[in-house]
Amino acid sequence: MIIQLEKNITAEQRKQLEKKLGDIQYKANDVKTQFADYIVAVGKTDFDIRSIGTMEGIRDIHRVSDPYKLVSKKWKVNDSVIDLGDDVKIGTGEFAIMAGPCSIESEEQIASTIKHLKENGIRIMRGGVYKPRSSPYSFRGLGIDGLKMWHEQAKEAGLKIVTEVMMTEQIDAMMDYVDIFQVGARNSQNFNLLDALGKVDKPVLLKRGISGTIDELLQAAEYIFSNGNEKIMLCERGIRSYEGAYRNCFDVNAIAMLKEKTHLPVIADPSHGIGIRSFVEPVGLAGIMAGADGVIMEVHHTPEKAFSDGQQTLDYGQAHKTYQKFSKTFLLREEMKQI
Repeated sequence: MIIQLEKNITAEQRKQLEKKLGDIQYKANDVKTQFADYIVAVGKTDFDIRSIGTMEGIRDIHRVSDPYKLVSKKWKVNDSVIDLGDDVKIGTGEFAIMAGPCSIESEEQIASTIKHLKENGIRIMRGGVYKPRSSPYSFRGLGIDGLKMWHEQAKEAGLKIVTEVMMTEQIDAMMDYVDIFQVGARNSQNFNLLDALGKVDKPVLLKRGISGTIDELLQAAEYIFSNGNEKIMLCERGIRSYEGAYRNCFDVNAIAMLKEKTHLPVIADPSHGIGIRSFVEPVGLAGIMAGADGVIMEVHHTPEKAFSDGQQTLDYGQAHKTYQKFSKTFLLREEMKQI
């Protein structure tokens, strides 16, 4: 059960509410976010929710049976919108494309990518400065110095930045230089990190775990929301399977299911989903038709020379054509909703 409190609820009204919940053997969990104050009440006793909904100081009340409550669509029917400022929004019915290299490599590479993105009307640049790699000997990013260098150029160009944070200790240092914190697949159930990101007023792009279920992804998002941060996006990036012909198994079903189960924006990542450059476009198109609010993809001026993930990265010419197809497919999808 989710109880949304009035902003001006008094201490006495709150005390009466807590007593009522205690009488029906419900545990009250306080949640204060950027936008509202809630009580998430958990219990098994059957009762008439009107007995609480009519109390003073209560703005709204919803019965939610899902284990993930705050991210469930059962209480918030209208989809959430992530506002990055400067008229850049995700989840508004406008399609969002996030593009850039797997790894931030140099000042020249940043400038080249920004020029390419601006020419194509892309407002959000992706890139990694902390890279979780399977081998400890692979390139692992330029760190905070690379992020500062990137941020300086991106801010001047009017672009927003999405990049991965790997540890709670990195959050404060990165805070002033990112617009979206990305939680990678390997950290999707790092609950200490999720708790910490719930305490910051900055959007979070949460990727599905390598072998994670949809419910586990939504429970991970609940960690962030329940700690106070409503600005969450979910990302389908493919899960591990027994198939060896491609990098991951991109789960188109997951996008449709997530749009049914949650009010949070859903982003498709076809680059990691298939891991093969020539298939990024068709897999991305499938994700859009399944209901994705945006796509995050890897782009590099010379993919063959990229420090990481070159095999799944598009060059600028390929990316230009793909952006156009993605945008047109989104418009077609929206038109088909009216049929």
